[in-house]
Amino acid sequence: VAVAFVTFACNNLAEGEYIITGNIKGMKTGLIFLEKQSPMGMGYMAIDTVKIEDGKFEIKGKTTEPEIHFIQIDKVNGKIPLILEGGEIAVEVDKDSLFKSKLTGTYSNEEFTKFNEGSSKLQKGMQKKMKAFEAKNKALIEVVEKTKDTAIANKLRAEYEPLQKEAQKSMEDFTFEYPKSHPKSFISVLIVQMMMNNPKYTPKEIEDIYNSLDESLKKTKPGKSIKENIDALKKKPATSQP
Repeated sequence: VAVAFVTFACNNLAEGEYIITGNIKGMKTGLIFLEKQSPMGMGYMAIDTVKIEDGKFEIKGKTTEPEIHFIQIDKVNGKIPLILEGGEIAVEVDKDSLFKSKLTGTYSNEEFTKFNEGSSKLQKGMQKKMKAFEAKNKALIEVVEKTKDTAIANKLRAEYEPLQKEAQKSMEDFTFEYPKSHPKSFISVLIVQMMMNNPKYTPKEIEDIYNSLDESLKKTKPGKSIKENIDALKKKPATSQP
């Protein structure tokens, strides 16, 4: 009964409270820094520091809304991005390949892991096609490197460019279609914010996707920023056509 009570008490977090538990294989001790970008976007600042004990760590705190933060392991290059939000967040750390680390526990962090895995799978598929192209044209590539033959170089470039465009389009489609099917994921509001700077999308298209997002996302900092930009664009007088 006592164990059950303690477990219930640990899981019964107040609104905005978070517990990040991490497991690092191959590292018994060390330091973990929970970081966020500095206000001016120049570098990072630590908001908490904890010790690694027997390969595990735990960070507790409270946040007012979801935000991207980072886990930095002392003396390890790179950072693990995560969505700091209320709830229990578990991090399975791959210290040798941080991008393979997995986040579970809260909805947005699990979706973040799935999004990164999907993105990685897509990139690997395109890299495979590009390597196949390079292997197929190895002899011609060597000729260009030795002779600087512009005719052959132009031919190879013309055949390679469609692969590059396909890779770019695949990644854009994967990224910018995500908010339409994941209206409650914090990643979605960040993507819509990115769309504001992409000339491919009209203000009307962005507004439609923004309106489909969950109300909780609209109340976040990026959500409010999107709304302000949309409203500003609506007030902007239309340019007259010559």
